[in-house]
Amino acid sequence: MAGEETFEPRLGKIRSMGSKRGRKYLHQVLRAANLAGVGAARNSGFHGNRIGRGAGVGRVLAARNRMAAFRQRRVVIKSRIVKLAGKALAGAHAHLRYIQRDGVTRDGEPGALYNAASDRADGKDFMERAAGDRHQFRFIVSAEDGSSYDDLKPLTRRLMTQMEEDLGTKLDWVAVDHFNTGHPHTHIMLRGRDERGKDLIVARDYMASGMRERAAEIVQLDLGPRTDRDIETRLEREVEQERLTSLDRRLLRAKGVEGLVSPQADGPFRQAMLTRRLVKLTRLGLADETAPGRWHLAEDLETTLRRMGERGDIIKTMHRQLGAKGAERALCDYAVFDPTVEGQREVVGRVLARGLSDELSGRYYLLVDGLDGRIHYADVGSGDVADLAPDNAIVCVSGRKTGVRPVDRMIANIAAENDGRYSVDLHLRHDPQATEAFASTHVRRLEAVRRSGATLDRQPDGSWNLGDGYLAAAASYEERQARARPVAVELLSREPLERQLGADAPTWLDRELTAATPLPLRDAGFGRAVREAQAIRRQWLLDQGLAEERSGGTVYRAGMLATLQRRELLRAGAQLMDELGLRFTEAKAGERIEGKLARQIDLVGGRYALVEKSKEFTLVPWRRVLEERIGKQVTGIVRPNGSDVNWTFGRSRGQGVS
Repeated sequence: MAGEETFEPRLGKIRSMGSKRGRKYLHQVLRAANLAGVGAARNSGFHGNRIGRGAGVGRVLAARNRMAAFRQRRVVIKSRIVKLAGKALAGAHAHLRYIQRDGVTRDGEPGALYNAASDRADGKDFMERAAGDRHQFRFIVSAEDGSSYDDLKPLTRRLMTQMEEDLGTKLDWVAVDHFNTGHPHTHIMLRGRDERGKDLIVARDYMASGMRERAAEIVQLDLGPRTDRDIETRLEREVEQERLTSLDRRLLRAKGVEGLVSPQADGPFRQAMLTRRLVKLTRLGLADETAPGRWHLAEDLETTLRRMGERGDIIKTMHRQLGAKGAERALCDYAVFDPTVEGQREVVGRVLARGLSDELSGRYYLLVDGLDGRIHYADVGSGDVADLAPDNAIVCVSGRKTGVRPVDRMIANIAAENDGRYSVDLHLRHDPQATEAFASTHVRRLEAVRRSGATLDRQPDGSWNLGDGYLAAAASYEERQARARPVAVELLSREPLERQLGADAPTWLDRELTAATPLPLRDAGFGRAVREAQAIRRQWLLDQGLAEERSGGTVYRAGMLATLQRRELLRAGAQLMDELGLRFTEAKAGERIEGKLARQIDLVGGRYALVEKSKEFTLVPWRRVLEERIGKQVTGIVRPNGSDVNWTFGRSRGQGVS
C-alpha cells in the first residue's frame, strides 16, 4: 500500500505487552520490587525475608495470634548459620566432637550421634559430605516440657520431616540429645545443600518463627495443650526469678511514654501475678511505686534483668562443674572475672574446668582457681581453649587491651608522610634503625585489619594505599576482636604443681621463687597450695646445690633457670637421638637455625619445636605461628638471650616473624 507506513507484526499471547526487552530498565526494577512485596510504599523497605525456601509457610506461622497460641507448648530454638570457608571447616569438626562429649546423657555417657535413618550416625562421613558446602546450619531445640520425653529422637525426626515438607527438599542432618542441664535439648547440624546439590537458602521468617511453631505443634500433639494449672504454675515461678520473664515483657509492652505502668490483665490471677512481679522489681531497685497501683519502670530494666539471668546461669554452671570435681566452696569464694572493674585486671591460677558458655556460637569459659583463694569464671570468647589451657595448667587471664596500638600510629605516621602510602621500604626510610623483620610485623598488622573487612588497598608491589581512615579502621578492628575474645589467656605452665615439685627442669615455681616481685598468695585455696609447693621446691633446689641458705633466707644460684633448662634439653635430646637416629645439637645465641619443622615437643620447662636436618636436629622454643609450618622448611636466628628465635618463612621479602 503506497504512502502508508510499513509495520512488522509480532506474534504472541492475547493482551501480551511484548518482550521484556522492550521495557525500560526502571519498569523492570519496579515490577520486581512489587513482586517482592515492596510495592509503591517508600518506607516499607525490602529486607529479604521472602528470599529462600519456606518463605510462605514462615510468614503464615509468624502471623499467628499471640493469644491463640497462649496455651501452646513452648519450644525454644536457637539458630546459627556458619560459613565453612577456610579454617571454619576445622571448627565444624571441633563442634561435632564437642556435642558428642562425655557426660551429656542421662547416664553420664558420651552423646550418641543419630540421623533420620539410624540411631548411630557416622559423624566423619557427614563431615566428608559437607566438605564442599558453602555454609552449615546449627540448631538447638529445647522444649519447655522436654523432661516429659524418655527419648527426644522421635521428636527431632518428626520436626526434620516437617521441615522437609515446608522447605520442599530432602535434608541431610545429624543430631545429638543432651540431658546435662535442667532443660533437655537437641543439637542439630544441617548441611547447607538441598537434594539437588544447590546451596540451601532458608527464608528468614521460617528460621525466626516457622521452626519454633512447627516444633511447638508436635509437642502439643504429644502432650496436649497447656492447662490453666500449667500456665498458673509457670507464672508463679516467674514472680521471684531474677531474670527477664514473660511477666516483664508484658509490663514493658504496657509501659507508657513516661515509663509508668499499671498491672492490667484479663483475669484477677494474672493481674495478681503482675502486681507481685512489680513488688519484686521494686525490691531489686528496678521499679518504683509512684502512686497506688502505678509503678515507674527503670529505663535499663530489660538489660539489667538479662545480665542478672546470665549471672545466675554462670553460678549454676560453676556449681555443676565444681560439684562434679568435688571442689565446691563457700559462695563468697566465687567470682565472675570482669577486667573492666578496678582491681580485677588479671587473675593467675590453675584451670579447674572449661566449656562452652554458648554452645551455638562457640563461646568458651574457663574456671580458674586463683592465687587469691577464689574461683573465677572467665568468659574467654570464641575459639577452642582445650589445647591452650588443659586442666590443672597454670594460666594468667587478663583483659584484652582495646584502642589504637602503637603499631597503628607508626603506620599512620609513615602513610601521612608519603601521601597515604605505606610499605616496608618506606618504613625503613622513615626509621633507618628499624630492621626489615620489624617492619614486616606492621605489614602483618595491615593484613589482619584488611581481612576483618576494612577497605585497605593493597598494591601488587606490596605497598598499601591507606588514605586518612586507617586509625579508625584499626580501632574498629580492636573493638571487634575484644567482643570476640574479651580476655587474653597466657599459659604460664602446662604442668600441674605436683609435677613441678621434683622436676629437673625450669618450672613456674622456680620463676616465682626467683622473681623480683612475686605474686601475692592468699592462705586459702590455690594460694595455700602454691605456698606449700614452693616450700617443697625450695628444699629440692637446696639439695641440688642450686640454692643455699644465707642469713635466714634462700639465695638462688646465678643462671639457675638456664642451668635447669639445659639439663632438660640435653636429657630430651638424648632420648630423641635413639628415636630419630640423628645427632642432637644445642641451639646457641646468634646461631642460624635451618631445616624441616618436624613436630612440637612438650617438656616440663615448656613447648619446643623439633627442627631436623639431614644428619642432626635441634630443639628451640615453640611459637604458635609455627603450627601451620609443621612439615615445611623453616629458617631463623636464635636471639641473643637464647629464649626465642626470629623466624623467616619462605624466600619472599617481608615474611619474617620476630
